[in-house]
Amino acid sequence: MTALADRDWRLITDEARDGPTQMALEEIAGRTALEDDLRTVRVYSWEPGTLSLGYRQDPDSVDWEYCERAGIDVTRRQTGGGGIYHDRYADISYTIVAPADEVPGDLMDCYALFCEPILEAFARMGIDADFAGAEQESIYYPSCYLRDIHPAHDVVAPASAGADAKKLSGNAQYRQRDVVIQHGSLSYDLEPDHHVDVFDSDVTAETFVNRVTSIREQTSLDRETAVETVADSLREWCDATDGEWREDELEAARDLADRKYGADAWVRDREVLEAGSQ
Repeated sequence: MTALADRDWRLITDEARDGPTQMALEEIAGRTALEDDLRTVRVYSWEPGTLSLGYRQDPDSVDWEYCERAGIDVTRRQTGGGGIYHDRYADISYTIVAPADEVPGDLMDCYALFCEPILEAFARMGIDADFAGAEQESIYYPSCYLRDIHPAHDVVAPASAGADAKKLSGNAQYRQRDVVIQHGSLSYDLEPDHHVDVFDSDVTAETFVNRVTSIREQTSLDRETAVETVADSLREWCDATDGEWREDELEAARDLADRKYGADAWVRDREVLEAGSQ
């Protein structure tokens, strides 16, 4: 249990939602943390399948025609890094939201703190996962899972394999309005075709499989049990109470999704339409 457990936390085991709404909800959770003194941890999934772009990612790296044909949404995160394909089955996502003045000011110290429950969840699943013990060169930079693997922030398995370990989880963090938001993608299963075909590249599915592993590959756990394990670890880490989104939060998130995370101006150009703008 973290020292942050003496604050008020809620755990939301969320339903599947579209990508723009999922990104909007965590920004709204940041507002709740500051205004209502209520911090959030959550586990969630995406429907329909969604490509989330890193904050500074070039939209020209996306194969927009493929995404449209495959029914894959595209949104843009507040965090940096490469794009990640998410869906309702192969991906398990989480978010941690807390006021910035309650967590370490150093980015990597805060990152290590927030990754504690994720590494604990993998341990409970019986997976030998840890931050990478060796660097691996980038294969395709626009893709989160195919970027260079770095010991400071990439979670791999089996960790004992050293330079032969494969990436298991992508995690990122940002600070906004005096709040820290960390989110991450845990690979439950692999969808290599979607992971590479959403990009305008000649990277093959085989290349993806050679670099990335999954919970299903490392253990025999079914997805429901894996999700419960992640939720339990987050709950115990901060002593959270099971909760849900308030209606005003959902309404605010829908508005924010419409004018920001689902808008071409943000997704393609990182421009935000103010409330009431067309």
